[in-house]
Amino acid sequence: MDRSWKPNVTVAALIERDGRFLMVEEETEDGLRFNQPAGHLEEGESLVQATIRETLEETAHRFVPEYLVGVYQWPRPQGDITYLRFAFGGRVGEEVPGFELDDGIVRAVWMSPEEIRATADRHRSPLIVQCVDDWLAGRRYDLDLLRHYD
Repeated sequence: MDRSWKPNVTVAALIERDGRFLMVEEETEDGLRFNQPAGHLEEGESLVQATIRETLEETAHRFVPEYLVGVYQWPRPQGDITYLRFAFGGRVGEEVPGFELDDGIVRAVWMSPEEIRATADRHRSPLIVQCVDDWLAGRRYDLDLLRHYD
């Protein structure tokens, strides 16, 4: 068995307020794309910590994860990378004034589910709509499901 292959572990935040979701528009090698606040798990941090960090870095909003919405395995069509995404839902605070967003992030924007679906041709992955649909379907799992050992 080849043990050199590893999926890229990522986290994403599903943040709904008044029927709209907090999204980011970011520069990618394929042009401007939409995504949930999301990013890679860094060495030494828990999945929950990664989600809090990524949300702040990409939206300038503090995030308190309350639920695991789902775990998603997605191999890119190019066949070069497989992502293993852990999507969290929770509460978000107001924007932190003067916080500088990560390089490549153009803006944070609140979008309705209809607006998200209408921009599907500009999504980073099909996981975006799937995560929104799962949130809207009421998928919420206790964070006790996760264990992190330092």
